Amino acid sequence: MQLYNLGLLVASFVASVGAVSTFTPARPPAVPLAVKSPYLSTWLDAGSDGGNGGYLAGEWPTFWENQITGWCGLIRVDGVAYTWMGLPGSTTVDQVSLEYTSTKSIFTMNVAGAVEMNITFMSPITPNDLKRQSLVFSYLNVEVSSLDGNDHDVQVYADISAEWVSGDRTTIAEWEYGTTDDVAYHKVYRQTQLAFSEVDQQGEWGYWYWATDVSDSMTYQAGEDTVVRGQFSSNGTLENTINTDYRAISDDWPVFAFSSNLGSVSSSPVSTLFSIGLTQDEAVQFEGASAYGPVQSLWKAYFDTELDALSFFHTDFATSSSLSSEFDAKVTSDSSALGGENYVTMTSLSARQAFGATQLCGTEDKMYLFLKEISSDGNVNTVDVIFPAYPFFLYSNPEFLKLVMAPLYENQEAGKYPNDWAMHDMGSSYPNATGHNDGNDEKMPLEECGNMLIMTLAYAQLANDVDYLTQHYNLLTQWTGYLVNDSLYPANQISTDDFAGSLANQTNLALKGMIGIQAMSVIANKTGNTADAANYSTIAHDYIAKWQDLAINKNASPPHTTLSYGNWSSHGLLYNLFADAQLGTGLVPQSVYQMQSDFYPTVMNTYGVPLDTRHTYTKFDWQSFAAAISSTSTRSSFFQHISTWVNATTTNKALTDLYDTLTGDYPSTTFFARPVVGGSFAPLLVTN
Repeated sequence: MQLYNLGLLVASFVASVGAVSTFTPARPPAVPLAVKSPYLSTWLDAGSDGGNGGYLAGEWPTFWENQITGWCGLIRVDGVAYTWMGLPGSTTVDQVSLEYTSTKSIFTMNVAGAVEMNITFMSPITPNDLKRQSLVFSYLNVEVSSLDGNDHDVQVYADISAEWVSGDRTTIAEWEYGTTDDVAYHKVYRQTQLAFSEVDQQGEWGYWYWATDVSDSMTYQAGEDTVVRGQFSSNGTLENTINTDYRAISDDWPVFAFSSNLGSVSSSPVSTLFSIGLTQDEAVQFEGASAYGPVQSLWKAYFDTELDALSFFHTDFATSSSLSSEFDAKVTSDSSALGGENYVTMTSLSARQAFGATQLCGTEDKMYLFLKEISSDGNVNTVDVIFPAYPFFLYSNPEFLKLVMAPLYENQEAGKYPNDWAMHDMGSSYPNATGHNDGNDEKMPLEECGNMLIMTLAYAQLANDVDYLTQHYNLLTQWTGYLVNDSLYPANQISTDDFAGSLANQTNLALKGMIGIQAMSVIANKTGNTADAANYSTIAHDYIAKWQDLAINKNASPPHTTLSYGNWSSHGLLYNLFADAQLGTGLVPQSVYQMQSDFYPTVMNTYGVPLDTRHTYTKFDWQSFAAAISSTSTRSSFFQHISTWVNATTTNKALTDLYDTLTGDYPSTTFFARPVVGGSFAPLLVTN
């Protein structure tokens, strides 16, 4: 967007924080505004490091990568204009509060002591309704009422800029205006479409829709930002004109606006609704069982046209809001019962981010959930990124775990991956799920074999789907063979924590392999392969008995597992133990659970337990896994320290899963906005 002089920016910031806002359940590093897919992912930087502390007015919303996605909100009260979103330069409203849930971010604003605004950003989560979940759309609802007992003349305005359509601000944008089924919309897109391409992580194809209700009180306009916003600020209405001078995104910053005249507003709330979303007929390219080619977005299976999808979504607000509120209530209730508000802080902030890395594709008969490894690599359906996120998929609907593994199984069972172990990812660069026919993916053989076995059984158990196990039995057997050969004494290799470097005989990695072997024993039993079941169980129990001598420093006070065999001065989060508890395999003695639970408080820093002794950083997801299998007091301590970090960190991007336990800051320029924060739901999947 346009650059403003520093004095104006500072003045706007001071105005916005003139009144102190409350934050419930916490002040997050970044507030999710419209977060539904890897490309519909817009946030409000809320940290003090570059952000303005969580105030909607006085700062531009940004894409997860941190580039501005211009989104502006103005309100005119008794002829005076104020800013409630963005940084256009006018006087800002006073923010009273921010509350976030799993699906909503709700801002309450005081406008000059005259009217109150309740501004709700809702990205619906409807896990049991795939038709609704398939739509890459999000709502913005603005509700206004009188504060001082007097009636006030009120108009509300909101626009988006062409910055949403491309990461290249020099590219030419094109736009149009129309109506369908009493829904008015601006359609904005890159003039030259680049299918399945990204620039600065933004998608370079598809059509963006910005919509509201058709009414006599609604006006619209498309044109230069200062002109359109100035028109509203001066007159409280727009000109119902479209400037068709298609041009570069950064050339006089074209914006696409709606205004709504609410008339004389009393203490009874009056609202106006907006929708924003992206339609892509084909969302991903995939090397499946047949030839490499495009896969349609799942919404295409339910709607004939994109306008049908838009109309359905916009007019579905009441139902969608009700379904999302049901999900909110479930997450809040379950989390509060287990860990109080500290735990609610974690799970409620994680849900939209976890789903925000995914895209439902395919047909009703053959569905896929494609997942982007946001920020850290950009891979497609990375197995060791799915693994830390799998508690959220299981909690919301086990079908999602099946759908996110579906591309991996289809590719490998078609013989398109030459290695004996499980593939690391479905492609090096989302949205191109090209596979790895040459076998040259990132090599994490023990990690990925263990992950696939564990997650396959986890899905089948909750879905009661034995046929799924039978369908994949041959490949599961192949992967188990690798685990049998490598789990007791793992070769020098990387684990999912590849940023920490490779290491031989990793205690935690060995444990994952052993649990994977025991998971295969359960799978074999369920599918009637009793001889295999007995064999695998014998091996797993033999390994775990030896592992306890190799991996535990029994002379320490208190005793604990090591980072690697024989490194007695080391320790680390034994997060892979979670799978034993979640699957109920009973492989690991309860004494190991208790030992680790007693140990973690002794190495707890200001913001949590370090990942291991090599660094002071930790992982949000792995701490959640460790908390899930700890005693009540240790689990509560994890929740307290993590939620303290959420509320206090100066980081200002979508929730990072890698942070320093002493400073609370980033130790890396990546590891934010990733779906792995779905691991925060791990404690809800086990009973101890």
